[in-house]
Amino acid sequence: MRVFGIDCGTEFTGYGVVEVDCDARMPRLVHLAAGTIRLNKREKTPLRLVQVYSELTALIALHRPEIVAIEEVFFSANVKSALKLGQVRGVAMLAAATCGLPIAEYAPLSIKSSVVGYGLAAKEQVQFMVRRLLNNENAFDSPDAADALAIAICHIHTAQTLDLQGAQR
Repeated sequence: MRVFGIDCGTEFTGYGVVEVDCDARMPRLVHLAAGTIRLNKREKTPLRLVQVYSELTALIALHRPEIVAIEEVFFSANVKSALKLGQVRGVAMLAAATCGLPIAEYAPLSIKSSVVGYGLAAKEQVQFMVRRLLNNENAFDSPDAADALAIAICHIHTAQTLDLQGAQR
């Protein structure tokens, strides 16, 4: 399974691609790519959204994942910020759908629980565990890319758990 994780943001949108290597003696997570789409705050919103769409579409085509995983919307005290984030999320979902891929959404608490084991973990703890789980100290170059990898890892862990539960029935 190859998963493309997206951490949406109005200035920085992180992405990460993780695959499960089932051919190894013990199945292991494999880091394939990670990075950050950096948006210019001075650009008008429609141009920034076009940039997110075109870059995500190109990256999805390049890495050919089976599914895209995105963080669910969280509640924000700042309505304007939440609306802008929603626009970026919508464009990310459109990019995945345009590429014909299913989309899985996960709450921030679920992502942190899956990666760290604690839903209220600090960003530093998530970054530490992403490096450990991928066995790669250089897996990412930004917190946004780390979060995107964590989202992809969360989907893989969730899918593995659901598969095991199905096998036990």
